[in-house]
Amino acid sequence: MNIETPPTEKPYEKSDGERRGLVIVNTGDGKGKSTAAFGLALRAHGRGKAVKIYQFMKVPTARFGEHRMFEQLGIPIEGLGDGFSWKSQDLEHSAQLARDGWEKARATILSGEQFLVVLDEITYPLIYGWLPLEGVLQTLRERPSHVHVCLTGRRCPPEIIELADTVSEITMVKHAFQAGIPAQRGIED
Repeated sequence: MNIETPPTEKPYEKSDGERRGLVIVNTGDGKGKSTAAFGLALRAHGRGKAVKIYQFMKVPTARFGEHRMFEQLGIPIEGLGDGFSWKSQDLEHSAQLARDGWEKARATILSGEQFLVVLDEITYPLIYGWLPLEGVLQTLRERPSHVHVCLTGRRCPPEIIELADTVSEITMVKHAFQAGIPAQRGIED
């Protein structure tokens, strides 16, 4: 480990640009993409801002830790899918759920009623070809100027990365699962 001297002067200039809604992407193979988006939702909610979370790969009846907490806080979170593809009994049905869910999310974004809309795990229906990329790009471009949108998931399409204002790629250095440790309540769900 290298010891560093703490900076004594601000390492950047204050931005003089206009505040506006951002497109934020959390992608990569590391753990924490959704968790980071949920933290952003909590931050916005804590400032009294309207937030809506859509989860493209979770079932509407999901009751993971985040669902329980968001329910207590009054942050709407909605599952739009039927689980990950390897759990699907009918991939065409899964694709239709994604398309139907996208129409809900799209309407929410374009309504301008939310400060932040989280599109959790949207990259999967995009890369599976279940959602047309151009429709998502068009919605992101045409959204009201004050609406922030956060998209999560692995292998985010480069076209979305290009359009986005802020992109974080979360890299996996190592994961407990690789050591044979199964998913745990309160950590993975």
